[in-house]
Amino acid sequence: GHLENDADVGEDKITKKARLEQIEPMEVVQRYTVDFHNVLSTLNFLPPSIEPTATGHIIEQIELISKIIENGFAYVVNGSVYFDVHKFDESNEYGKLSKRKLEDLIHNTRELDGQTDKKNPQDFALWKKAEPQHIMRWPS
Repeated sequence: GHLENDADVGEDKITKKARLEQIEPMEVVQRYTVDFHNVLSTLNFLPPSIEPTATGHIIEQIELISKIIENGFAYVVNGSVYFDVHKFDESNEYGKLSKRKLEDLIHNTRELDGQTDKKNPQDFALWKKAEPQHIMRWPS
């Protein structure tokens, strides 16, 4: 068997499509999942034996992120949680898997609009605070 992960969380294309078609976001996810399975079948691929979804593991995500915060490798700003790349790199090799040094990543990082909450441009979101209009929300 193999694992297939299709990210299904976020104020993104799924939510926009659901609003446009006036259906629930999970109905959109289901439609695309069925379409994906049909494509696999057409290509004569075996279906995945496991298909975890992000929404099916919210509690686990919150627990893991809490541990990362407790270990000092993440920080909370305005309800969102960011991974502190520099803090992690102090005691670990952040770029070990990609065989790159953090310094190289720093020079190749671009500034993006709307990311002023982050300590450093290399930091990344582990959990984003849902905006009031966001359909998919979890207490955290």
